[in-house]
Amino acid sequence: MNGPTVGVEEEFLLLDPRTGENVPAAPSVAGKLPEELRGQSRREFRHSMVEMVTPVCGSLGEVAESLRRMRQAAAEAAAAAGASLVALGATPVGEPRLLVTDDPRYEAIAGHYGPIVGDPAVCGCHVHVGVPDRETAIEVCNHLRPWLPVVQAMTVNSPFFGGVDTGHASWRAMQLDRWPSLGPTPYFASAADLDRTVRLLVDAGVMLDETLVLWHARPSLRYPTVEVRVADVCPSVADTVLLTALVRALVGTALDDIRAGRRALPVPDPVLKAAHWNAAHSGLSGKLLDPSRERARPAWELVDELFRTVTPALDRHGDLDTAYDLLACLRTVGTGTDRLRRELERTGDLPATLADAARRTVTG
Repeated sequence: MNGPTVGVEEEFLLLDPRTGENVPAAPSVAGKLPEELRGQSRREFRHSMVEMVTPVCGSLGEVAESLRRMRQAAAEAAAAAGASLVALGATPVGEPRLLVTDDPRYEAIAGHYGPIVGDPAVCGCHVHVGVPDRETAIEVCNHLRPWLPVVQAMTVNSPFFGGVDTGHASWRAMQLDRWPSLGPTPYFASAADLDRTVRLLVDAGVMLDETLVLWHARPSLRYPTVEVRVADVCPSVADTVLLTALVRALVGTALDDIRAGRRALPVPDPVLKAAHWNAAHSGLSGKLLDPSRERARPAWELVDELFRTVTPALDRHGDLDTAYDLLACLRTVGTGTDRLRRELERTGDLPATLADAARRTVTG
């Protein structure tokens, strides 16, 4: 193992194969998973969602193999339950039966936040990377802030809502913007600074408890890891592997900067929020706001700059060749949103487009 350990969480929608509507089949799907994979499945907020979690991995090869096994098994379990497993960031048509998982915590969240909880299901991909300790995790999150809008733009995969194209590359991001404790990670001086802020937010009722810190990057409450949770669920295993490689390399680069005494750039929160909105709206089509230089630049120019910045870490981790090839593929085929829009233009039929997305969820 040449780099920090990684783990990946992927959330998937369960859709009606005919209509594209959400299907509340998660309990049935969980019961139909192979016994050896049931421990890698998590109960999600919605009955129309399935979450699968890799073990702690040391290499991209381990990540890819685990993702393939989990997606294949979850897709077969979904089919047996009469649904399609689809890697899509937001509900594309609708959720006729809005069921919240029977769990005291979820019920408390539903009671506290009211109609926001009525928004249909959204699905993300979360990458966890090992760091030495919690104080270091805070510093790493500070260093990640300017780059996460670029990561978000690369992983947009949810243009549809209500059966139509919203005009946004990530409707998931737009929908989640209604939650008060979700968004760009604030800049913190220390773990004590973060803890003080969280206590204030809990006291004010913005968060029910410290587990509802849902920022785009956050230190784990239980483990010495940083969790990056800005991405829509990726359309294929290859896309998730690229995301994992880049996030691990960004964390590795941040650790290099910390050891060298280089401080993170304190990007103003409004600038960072604008950069994330821009990324969710446009993806890699056109320009993105560069929060470091505070000006708009061609999206792929920023992607290339990110790749150059993390190349030493990718090389050190043994991930450079894989990441280079997968980035070239992304440049050719586009983001998940680009692919969905092309397929819808080709077929003129949203259910057919979603069926293609279900196939690609497993086959890539």
